Amino acid sequence: MLPEQFVEKMKTLLQEEADEFFAAYKREKANGLRVNPLKVRPAWAETAPFSLTPIPFCPTGFYCGRSDQPGKHPYHAAGLYYIQEPSAMAVAEALQPEPGDMVLDLCAAPGGKTTQLGAMMKNKGLLVANEIHPKRVKALAENVERFGLTNTVVINETPEALAERFPGFFDKILVDAPCSGEGMFRKEEEAASFWSPAYVEQCAARQRRILESAYAMLKEGGILVYSTCTFSPEENEQTVEWLLETYDDLRLLPIAKIGGIEPGRPEWTKTNRAELECVARLWPHRLKGEGHFVAKLQKQRPTPPWSGRWAKANAPKAAVRLYRQFEQQSLQTEQHGTVISFGSHLAMLPDRCPDLSGLKVMRAGLHLGETKKERFEPNHALALALRAGEAKHVLDLSSSSRECLQYWRGETLSTGGDRGWLLVTVDGFPFAWGKEVKGTVKNFYPKGLRLV
Repeated sequence: MLPEQFVEKMKTLLQEEADEFFAAYKREKANGLRVNPLKVRPAWAETAPFSLTPIPFCPTGFYCGRSDQPGKHPYHAAGLYYIQEPSAMAVAEALQPEPGDMVLDLCAAPGGKTTQLGAMMKNKGLLVANEIHPKRVKALAENVERFGLTNTVVINETPEALAERFPGFFDKILVDAPCSGEGMFRKEEEAASFWSPAYVEQCAARQRRILESAYAMLKEGGILVYSTCTFSPEENEQTVEWLLETYDDLRLLPIAKIGGIEPGRPEWTKTNRAELECVARLWPHRLKGEGHFVAKLQKQRPTPPWSGRWAKANAPKAAVRLYRQFEQQSLQTEQHGTVISFGSHLAMLPDRCPDLSGLKVMRAGLHLGETKKERFEPNHALALALRAGEAKHVLDLSSSSRECLQYWRGETLSTGGDRGWLLVTVDGFPFAWGKEVKGTVKNFYPKGLRLV
């Protein structure tokens, strides 16, 4: 049930287009998934066990059927794809980060856009994924791990705290701002119960505060992408209008209007600036997807070089030695980078990572594992960041086999071998660690992720 005031507002804004817009609410919502190019090529979709059709504005995105249930397939647990609302995929495409960039995803949970950015960066450079809500940051960290991202630092901070720490630091920043959620009313009926004109105003004020912090963290020539999943001009064109009026060095950049994406509506602002047509609107009556808004801006003003400290290795030599022994015995490759410790755990930071002390860090680069007495136990994140050929010992299970389900549930498997640590794969894709001792593979699939 759509809020009455929302219906009246959209009728006024859309006029003769309104009937078409409201008719979209009676149609079934579109489902999508985005393949992970760190693990498979987009062409994998042709042989995937689901019926997939390409999404025109995202090269790695596909529409999937409602009955496919890709979330229940072992490929999902192996991080081969991310289940995502199709329109949301347009946002990271607008930012276009390059390998080696310094990138910030400022409001990152649950991680759809973060995983898309990290994959576009090919795990090179630095991606800081921040989420202010402690409960939501856990899902973000899990999705980063499942996707096999190694260049990503997951942080739980306020935008203001980060702006103080990283002035003029980032090449590219994504602000997928908390909003009134009008674009999700079809997908999440609960979102409609929160809506009111006052809530829209409250969201717009909060978005401006977040954008002030984002602007401060952007370096000269840096790109800012601002997005919402709402239709309201107050949170969209009017917020971008405010940005352009407040920071006269910000320049709007065009976003390709492909696959049903439409331009912004300058007539819904006070100044009616023609350049606001550069922004992108995704309407549910114009394409297969929910409502989204995307704007892309570039900072022209010179910024002084960042003068903060860079991270240094701090892991005890004994712990690093145990990890390197594990690497020699179990892996075909060496991990290169700055090794840090947090308690008995070891992590490898991305290249050119700033000093993170004093920040609430949930995941720092690649979680290698934990030292226990005189041995090293690899973390699930390390398994998902590897390719099958990078492990010395592999146990490959068929995705349709009983053994695969057993392992996913946390059960042991009988193999008759005694090879120690091995990488359990599903149809050749890394899935988890196992330890083969005296003919039995002990299960190291994380308890919280097991199939119930």
